[in-house]
Amino acid sequence: MGPRRAEWSPDPVIDFRPIAAILGVLLAVLGTTMMIPAMVDLVAGRGDFLAYAASSVITVFVGLSLWLAGRSSEVQRLSLRQAFVLTTLSWLLLSAFAAVPFMWAESNLSFADAYFEAMSGLTTTGATVIGGLDHRPPGLLIWRAFLHWYGGIGIIVLAIALLPMMQIGGMQLFRAESSDKSEKLLPRAAQMAKGILASYIFLTFACALTYAFCGMSVFDAVAHAMATISTGGFSTHDASIGYFNSPAIEYAAIFFMLSGSLPFVLYVRVLAGDFSRLFANAEVRLFLTLVALFTVVSTVQQVSGGINQGETALRNALFNVVSIMSTTGFVADDYTNWGPPTEALYFILLFLGACTGSTAGGMKAFRVAVLGSALKQHLKRVIYPNGVFPVVYGGKPIGDDVVASVLSFAFLYLTSFMLIAIAINILGFDLVTAFSASITAVANVGPGLGPVVGPAQNFATLPDHVIWLLSFGMLAGRLELFTVLVLFLPSFWRR
Repeated sequence: MGPRRAEWSPDPVIDFRPIAAILGVLLAVLGTTMMIPAMVDLVAGRGDFLAYAASSVITVFVGLSLWLAGRSSEVQRLSLRQAFVLTTLSWLLLSAFAAVPFMWAESNLSFADAYFEAMSGLTTTGATVIGGLDHRPPGLLIWRAFLHWYGGIGIIVLAIALLPMMQIGGMQLFRAESSDKSEKLLPRAAQMAKGILASYIFLTFACALTYAFCGMSVFDAVAHAMATISTGGFSTHDASIGYFNSPAIEYAAIFFMLSGSLPFVLYVRVLAGDFSRLFANAEVRLFLTLVALFTVVSTVQQVSGGINQGETALRNALFNVVSIMSTTGFVADDYTNWGPPTEALYFILLFLGACTGSTAGGMKAFRVAVLGSALKQHLKRVIYPNGVFPVVYGGKPIGDDVVASVLSFAFLYLTSFMLIAIAINILGFDLVTAFSASITAVANVGPGLGPVVGPAQNFATLPDHVIWLLSFGMLAGRLELFTVLVLFLPSFWRR
């Protein structure tokens, strides 16, 4: 007999010791990596290295203290409720400590703005309150990029290991992607984790080399590579990718943003020699089809409106569509200057997202497919009341529990967006700002629309209460909504 498979077990009382131990390890790792921007600023002769070094010491100390307080000689399985608490606390606590350098360094942000910046980094949203990036210390810029990279791999682990078992938003559909042992090509869990991490590192390294080859400095190439593969979007320049004014860099960004948008489990299959599975995946095909469709529409809009022509129109359309659908949020050209039809198109794109098991946020292509199939089923039942029409995904019927989970997620996704948007509008902002800021936070895209949070602006002018609201929106959206909101149910905490 082989080893018993770990199971989620109901637990009448939440034991916080294993949660504290895991949080301690994560904080210790985060604190250790704070020495990276410290060394960068020290080499550059900038005084900010002291802020990162002090933050590192405090974060590592707290992390080790939590680990010592929570560690146990017995190997404990996490219950389902512990998993929910751990997932939310991880992003909350890591963001709090990652915000410390932003307050103590030259940026001198308030706690609200620093927390927003850290949360935006770790959730790979890419919305920022920091301007004048071209003149900021290199340590600050590399720290922002690293937060993306750190959060990106965490999101992949969350999507593959935890959310399917939590049955969040239809994610149970992908339980077989990481646990199916019927295929000899698919490695076991430990090998799977190593394969995903190796793929993540390889793509980052390849992206940095490509950017450098296309004309970026080594520093810019490394920072943008971490922001690209994590589909985060933090740049080292206020003008983002548009700063370089290079078609080669834009095409490189398009390729690697798409790479970060695909399921990383499939990269492990490719490494195992199964190349066919990458494009045989139903979600990948739908995502790439939507990218192609919206690129054509955006190109036609530019050409018909006399904005851009030929290759320039196609490149701008492809870059912006991929940037938004991958939820990266890089900007090469301010598309809000192209007129209302383009703004309406890109507002729709803010909702969609890319693939499950990638670093991207948003609705996810598989949920779009399930919703479309469910709608098709309902229409057929209207015409043929006695007919039997299953909801199909990837050519196979799926269970009612998955359909119900996806429908519930879609309802909660739109409800969360609307509630945050209405709140921002009540607080005195126009509808374009309120609606686009809300969905760009919940979908983890980054830039919004309009003169306040558009692609040529940042979020620095927003008051603290809006900043906190958007920080919550980024957290909830990144953790697939249910993971966070279930903690507000009294029944969750009852003995």
